[in-house]
Amino acid sequence: MAYTRGTSSNIIVGAAAMFVADTTLTANTVTGFDASESFKETLSEDGDYTNIGYTMNGLELQFQPDFGEVQVDQVLDVAKLYKQGMQVNLATAFAEATLENLLLALAFNDNQISGNSAVSAGRTLNLSAGEIGECPVERGIVAVGPGTGDCADSAYVERVYVAYRALSIENVTVSAKRDEPSMFEVSFRLLPEDTSGSYGKIIDRTWGGS
Repeated sequence: MAYTRGTSSNIIVGAAAMFVADTTLTANTVTGFDASESFKETLSEDGDYTNIGYTMNGLELQFQPDFGEVQVDQVLDVAKLYKQGMQVNLATAFAEATLENLLLALAFNDNQISGNSAVSAGRTLNLSAGEIGECPVERGIVAVGPGTGDCADSAYVERVYVAYRALSIENVTVSAKRDEPSMFEVSFRLLPEDTSGSYGKIIDRTWGGS
């Protein structure tokens, strides 16, 4: 194969649309693809997913392997590294400061929102401290963003990010400032699902078009 400097069509630029599932996911429970439409449309039509709307600063997946060291007398540096742990995080910022998005950012149960915004009493998010033994709320996350490919076909190419089990574990700040929008910066810790030990998957797909 002849040398080339690179392939510009493999450069990905653009944000992803993010959806949060009502429950955790597995490889067998993720909604299937429709060959005729974008996965964003498929998830929007599925009542088991919530579109969190606008985000700020995109989506960031961080993989943090943990390696142990073996030191021997004859080498001043370590002689061997071995993998002893793994941690995966997904970070974004919810730019739509709705109570529903705050509930997702805080990993609260759905029943902690009550009321109706159309009446004078309004809607309420109960900021409960929880109780001893309370199970943390895990949810699946699916994000759909631009994929690699030629510009002319870019409308039909997308990259899908799937996280089977996600749990919000970092501090969440709620603000009302004069010169900044109110948004929820959230970091999800991803956990492997029981059957396969997989955190999720990343899929490059082409839909419709040619």
